[in-house]
This record gives sequence, structure tokens and C-alpha cells, in this order.
Amino acid sequence: MTLPADLLASLVAADGTRPRLTFYDDAAGPTRGERIELSGRVLANWVAKAANLLQHDLDGAPATTVGLDLPAHWRAFYWALASWSVGSTVVLGPDARTADVVVTTDPQVAGEVAEGAGLAVLVTLPMLARGNPVTPADTVDEAHDLAGYGDLFSPWEEPDERSPALVVDGAATGYGQVVVPTYASGSAPRVRVPDRLGDALVAALSAWAADGSVVLVREPAADQADRLASEGVTVDLA
Repeated sequence: MTLPADLLASLVAADGTRPRLTFYDDAAGPTRGERIELSGRVLANWVAKAANLLQHDLDGAPATTVGLDLPAHWRAFYWALASWSVGSTVVLGPDARTADVVVTTDPQVAGEVAEGAGLAVLVTLPMLARGNPVTPADTVDEAHDLAGYGDLFSPWEEPDERSPALVVDGAATGYGQVVVPTYASGSAPRVRVPDRLGDALVAALSAWAADGSVVLVREPAADQADRLASEGVTVDLA
């Protein structure tokens, strides 16, 4: 069984400087036009910070559910990997907002969770965000708080392979099945993943299992042929 956390460690060990996640934002709004490229080491740093926050301050552990009320976005990737690093279950779809921990971009949702004595994290999508002035009381302001957590992470517990790693619209995939060996070992595919978070995460895990990398385009606004060619994409799943 290959765990997502082990997969991330193997990417860093193989070559921590290689790009592993390239993200383009074509969605209408303040983040339109952003491009960010994360090496294995940089991605691992983001994951470690979020995992330390989950484990130390938000009761993240096996059997904890972490709802990602987020678009298909590079920030959603490190929150999913952080959740798997502590052994929790990532929940997507309508049930995300009723999880033990709710990670959302919506201040109203975060406020409702906090008012109900739940645990909420408010994510601000722009890459240079340093805080969100509308963060509700008793809610973690990720843009302000996450930087203070450590760049190294050590889990207190490991998940069981039969435990659910990912639940999408009520359908569960266990830790023993979430990393699917789709490509030949070491083939290093460059994969464009779908603009749907659940599918994007599963596709990324498969690519990384073969020492590959992924490209994610949020709400693509036009034909992507030139962009994908410039990125060296070898497999287009979108």
C-alpha cells in the first residue's frame, strides 16, 4: 500500500526541485491570470504547515473528517495532502460543510461552522494573500496563521488501509486504493488533471506515483493546446 504522505516524501527524495504541481487560474475574479509552480519540496512545506495546524490545533487524526469546501486549486491540493498526512478523511461535495473540520473560501460558511462550535479554516485564494479582514470569530485565518507552523511534520498516528481517505458525494475510497498505479513506474508523465477537485486529486496521485507532475487549469477560458504544449504535457485528462 502506498499512502499519499509516503508518495509526497518520495517526490522530495527523488528530486525536490522538480516542478510537481503547476496551476493556472482562468476563473473570473481577483485571481484570474495567476500561475504558480510548486516543486516537490515547496509543496511538501505547504503540506507540513497545514498538517501541523490540523494535528496540533484542530484535532486532526485518523477518524477525523476534513471537508474541503474549495475549488480545484493549488491550495486545495496541499489541504488534501495535509489531511492524508494526519490520517484523516477528505470529504468533498455537499457533506464537506458538515465535516469535523471545514476548510472553506466562504466567510459565511466559516462563520456558521464556528457559531455551531465546529472547527473552521478560512482560505484566501490569491497567492500573495497575507490575511483576510472578514475572517469570522473563532475561525482560523489561513492566510495569516499558516506561515507560523513548522515546515516538517511527523504524524502521531498512521491510517489503516481500510479507512476512508476520500469521500466524494458520499462515495468512499480507502487509503489502500486512493493511489492508483496508472502509469509505468518511473515514466514521469506530465499530466493535465481535470478541473474537478476529486478527479484532480486522484489523477495527481497516480501521476506522482510514477514520478510525474501535474498541470491544473481552473475554469479554462479558451483552447489550451498552446499552453499545454509549452508545459510539456504528455497526458491530458481534461
